[in-house]
Amino acid sequence: QVQLVESGGGLVQAGGSLELSCVASGLPDSRYTMGWFRQAPGKEREFVAALAWSGRSTYDADSVKGRFTISRGARRTTWYLQMNSLEPEDTAVYYCAASDFELSNRDTTYDYWGQGTQVTVSS
Repeated sequence: QVQLVESGGGLVQAGGSLELSCVASGLPDSRYTMGWFRQAPGKEREFVAALAWSGRSTYDADSVKGRFTISRGARRTTWYLQMNSLEPEDTAVYYCAASDFELSNRDTTYDYWGQGTQVTVSS
């Protein structure tokens, strides 16, 4: 059984930083892309960032470029989202996900999802 568990969310002031973590277990032995998405109240889920299986390529949404960084640990079953210069508009539930598609930004291509962690940025 595949399980993805996010952690690291919380309340932070604008301009602050947070690091989210995602730990995966039970993933099939395939080359999957690791991704982060978010969903704000009343809005659709949106892509944030993705990291290729090789670890050499990333894909970031325009809204977070230069502020957020996706990375992974030594074991490919843990990945991170370092979020700097946070803005109130970044307030959302953040989800980690895994996909068989290379660097996809489409949530429909992700097969496995975590339960989400809340990030709230106060002004």
